[in-house]
Amino acid sequence: MRIPAPRTIALVLIAAVAIPTLSGCARRGARSDIPYVARDVGTLYTAAKERLDRKQYKVAAALFDEVERQHPYSVWARRAQLMGAFSYYLDGNYSQAIQSAQRFLAVHPGNRDAPYAYYLVGISYYEQISDVTRDQKITQQALDALGELTRRYPNSRYAADARLKIDLVRDHLAGKEMEVGRFYERRGQWLSASMRFRTVVDQYQTTTHAPEALMRLTETYLALGLPDEANKAAAVLGANYPGTDWYERAYKLMQQNADKLQPKPAAAN
Repeated sequence: MRIPAPRTIALVLIAAVAIPTLSGCARRGARSDIPYVARDVGTLYTAAKERLDRKQYKVAAALFDEVERQHPYSVWARRAQLMGAFSYYLDGNYSQAIQSAQRFLAVHPGNRDAPYAYYLVGISYYEQISDVTRDQKITQQALDALGELTRRYPNSRYAADARLKIDLVRDHLAGKEMEVGRFYERRGQWLSASMRFRTVVDQYQTTTHAPEALMRLTETYLALGLPDEANKAAAVLGANYPGTDWYERAYKLMQQNADKLQPKPAAAN
């Protein structure tokens, strides 16, 4: 996914200045790859922007870093810092994009482009999310970073997309819980399985995995000898997802185990 640079930065124009050809960058994100040659800030920033426009993201990032290194107290240094993070993102160097954006926030927490920096952090974590069979630490970091953006800047131009991605991330985390729960269930580890499915029902009830989690709870509770708890899970499933295959399966299970349900005590006279 490509995200736009913040408008206040992207629309900056500097008079074109002739620049020397760079020797190139051997290692991603290493400032030392650009030989130190003292240049005025306009020359450096223009060079970086031209490389960015030509999709030479690695060189652009190094040049934006060079603006900050050679002219740390100029107004261009602040702009270059965030544009460097954006360039690293486009280059697929998400770790460096996160570091650069976080450094911008540490130095300029109240800047008008702070929402964009938070968005860069969140989207850089988001791009690294792996499938549910692998560790989901990055997924949780994406959720935390995107959540931080929506809490701090709920009305920013980036908040709507962040909320959409939060829903997708939560669905992914629920998918991981289901993956582990099914793993335990296949091995007959009913209690461990039920705990995973319960987590989905309690913490991720708005995700696409909730109906299956309720059906799996029905299965595992029955296996644990808890037919009343199974009946409750099936009832919740029927009330919220009555037309699904998951409810049909749960209903059949409860019909097959109807004799195990405890009769309700008679009312006292």
